[in-house]
Parts: sequence; C-alpha cells; structure tokens
Amino acid sequence: MKELEISARTVDEATRRALEQLGLRLDQVEIEVLSEGKPGLLGLGAEAARIRVTETANRIPPEEQVAASAQESLEIILSHMGLDASVSCQYDNPVADDEEKSAAPIVLDINGEDLGILIGRRGQTLACLQYITRLMVTRQTGYAAPLVLDVNGYKKRRYESLRTLAQHVGEQVEVSGKSCALEPMPAYERRIIHLALAEHPYVTTESVGFGEARKVVILPKPK
Repeated sequence: MKELEISARTVDEATRRALEQLGLRLDQVEIEVLSEGKPGLLGLGAEAARIRVTETANRIPPEEQVAASAQESLEIILSHMGLDASVSCQYDNPVADDEEKSAAPIVLDINGEDLGILIGRRGQTLACLQYITRLMVTRQTGYAAPLVLDVNGYKKRRYESLRTLAQHVGEQVEVSGKSCALEPMPAYERRIIHLALAEHPYVTTESVGFGEARKVVILPKPK
C-alpha cells in the first residue's frame, strides 16, 4: 500500500502533486491534513500545507479502472469526431483470441447509426482505433490490459462468418482434394480461420504472402 507525505503552498496543490507521484486518483486514497499552512504577509511567516496520502485498501479493481478509462476515452474521441454514438462495456468477449481472454476479457461495443467510418476497409480503422484506445488507457491507468473494440457487433458477426466460411471451404477441400486460397485478411481474421480448422481431421491451413496480400490457404492433409 502506497503512502506519501508532501508539502505545498496549499492543501489542494499538495493533493494534486501527491496523486501525480503515486499514480492514483482521488477516490483511491485517504488524505490526512497535517497542517493547513499559512499564507503569511509579504512572504513573511508563511507556512507550507502538509498532508499524508495513503492508498485505500478498497481501491477499484484494475479491470474496472481499465473499462472506465476506455469508455471515457472512446466517448471523448467520438465526440470530437462529431459522431452520435454510445459505448457499452461487457466482460464476456467471444471474439478475443486466447491471449486477450486470459488477460482482460473486456469488450467495448460502440453503438449508433452510420458508423461504418469507424470500421474502415477490412476493419483497419477499427483496429487503429483499438490500438489508440489501448495506449490512452495504459497511460491513464498504468495497466496494459488488452481491450477489444467493436462497432455495432461487427467483429462478432465477422467472427461467426469467418468460422462458417472456414468450415464450408474445409469441406470442399476435403471432397475435392485440392487446395483453396481465401481472400487476403488481417492477422486476427487469419487466426480465426486457423483455429476453426485446427482440429479438422482431413485439412490443414497455412498463411502465405506478405503485408496486405497475406492470406490463408486451406489444403488437404498429407495421407
């Protein structure tokens, strides 16, 4: 538990400096005023205010801090973009990969009309927005917890669509015995295809190509 004694011209200034040094918010600490301080006259007889700041035991859990910070950051971004949208938060994330699920299953869904601008081509704008939000949250809370952003359930629908596509093409490759290359996809979408067919008894997958042209090829397993 963190504790700090600090002096400043006023109690408010001392409080602000203490929170900055501790990296905590006002609702996460108890403040004991050791001295109110005195302004003095023409600089004579002035005394600094002194406080003791102690981190409280019932501090807000990290995941709640991350969720609150992310929601606030997103709402600020959306407001500056002039978009009429709301942000909801949930802790059950079906579209996160295994690493994200184990670290912080927090998904923030942005809801509203005409929000395609937030998704972009192949979800690239959404991926960038997610990256920026993660940076802001890490700076504000000190926790590098992964977050997943979605827009009107786009990622969830895309996740289900890609799993269905993987199973369908996998059956075609099994029957025909011929490999099939899917359209280029970002890394997290290729991962969905790989995982969907990871346990398939007759086909396997591999990624080929570079950059934006990188794609998944589904091919028969060697007999």
